Amino acid sequence: MKIVTDIQELRDQLRGQNRASFVPTMGNLHEGHLSLMRIARQHGDPVIASIFVNRLQFGPNEDFDKYPRTLEADAEKLEKEGVYVLFAPTESVLYPEPQEYRVDPPKQLGDILEGEFRPGFFKGVCTVVLKLFSCVQPKVAVFGKKDYQQLMIIRQMAQQFALPVDIVAGETIRAEDGLALSSRNGYLTKEERTEAPQLQIALQNLRQEIQGLLGKAESSSITAHQLLALEQKASEALKNRGWVPDYIAIRKRSNLLAPNTEDLLTKKELVILTAAKLGKTRLIDNLEV
Repeated sequence: MKIVTDIQELRDQLRGQNRASFVPTMGNLHEGHLSLMRIARQHGDPVIASIFVNRLQFGPNEDFDKYPRTLEADAEKLEKEGVYVLFAPTESVLYPEPQEYRVDPPKQLGDILEGEFRPGFFKGVCTVVLKLFSCVQPKVAVFGKKDYQQLMIIRQMAQQFALPVDIVAGETIRAEDGLALSSRNGYLTKEERTEAPQLQIALQNLRQEIQGLLGKAESSSITAHQLLALEQKASEALKNRGWVPDYIAIRKRSNLLAPNTEDLLTKKELVILTAAKLGKTRLIDNLEV
């Protein structure tokens, strides 16, 4: 595996490679990231990975400076996965001047859920992903479904800009107790790590209640208010366990808007999304219904 830090060197290395699969990351790699490398290999060749902690997607009170940077260990893992090139630029390489041109996703998708609680987050994500696509010029790019809203936004960005990149989704990888793998799990104390799987359990319980509600004979009378009550019930259950939920929301998979009665009657596919703090650590998860 070759480690490249310069954009022109990267392009020289990839010249003639028109079937490359790309997995962008911020490093501190775990099994979830590595599973995306394996998916990438199934969809193209060679596999390119990037590691870049993107300042643009961190808010003023978020953990940019504390975000774990483990390049040497990450490179070893990627080499074992058969990655061809690791692109690991510095900020001065990727942003040699202030990045004044930004990609701003539509408010109806980018300013809800994560976008509401992390203003500007998706603008930073879209901007860096578009720039990385320009550097790597892949045929395929792979993103994890744990970041459900991010996946949808990037997929729509690629479509609207007519980018010649197929966006492929990778399933969420979980620990044996159900906790979605995340670099931020390392911030959890021992006691918090024991509690953390309750976030996924809360989603599973909520899914059962939704399915029970939709399975009733009188489902034609189900209202959005009843779903809101289920969301609030799930949120209160987490609060009672010491969590601080930002949101727990039942949404349509197609556009992440709240379903109305007609959507429920026509059995539109749903997804539950959540973000909640446990101690000082903010965890996100989702579950399709």
